Amino acid sequence: MLMNTDQDKVLQSDHDPLTEVVIGLVFKVANSLGSGFLEKVYENALAIELQGAGLAFEQQVPITVSYQNQVVGSCISDLAVEGRLLIELKASRALEDAHTAQGLHYLKAMGLPTCLLINFGSLKPQIKRLSR
Repeated sequence: MLMNTDQDKVLQSDHDPLTEVVIGLVFKVANSLGSGFLEKVYENALAIELQGAGLAFEQQVPITVSYQNQVVGSCISDLAVEGRLLIELKASRALEDAHTAQGLHYLKAMGLPTCLLINFGSLKPQIKRLSR
């Protein structure tokens, strides 16, 4: 299965109205709160914005990880929007390769097509679109 990031090629999701709405909400949160808070603060603020925009979403979505058809672990994703967009939030100095790998693994485990990897830890929010 081929997985791509923005750096690899332009994705069809670049023109997905849902991702564009969410990105607008991310900037609204970032402009209001600035940087320096814990990840959970940004998650809760973004949830308020998603609700205000009338989008269906879940917070702290459990993910089951399987290997050879056996459950080998679990993890938690920050947000899932409209059943098709994963949002993974960070509050670190910069996005790292490990964050990208996490987002791609979560996409695969959840069977969703697109992830927005968002970092609120820098002066301006960093946003990376990931696709399976």
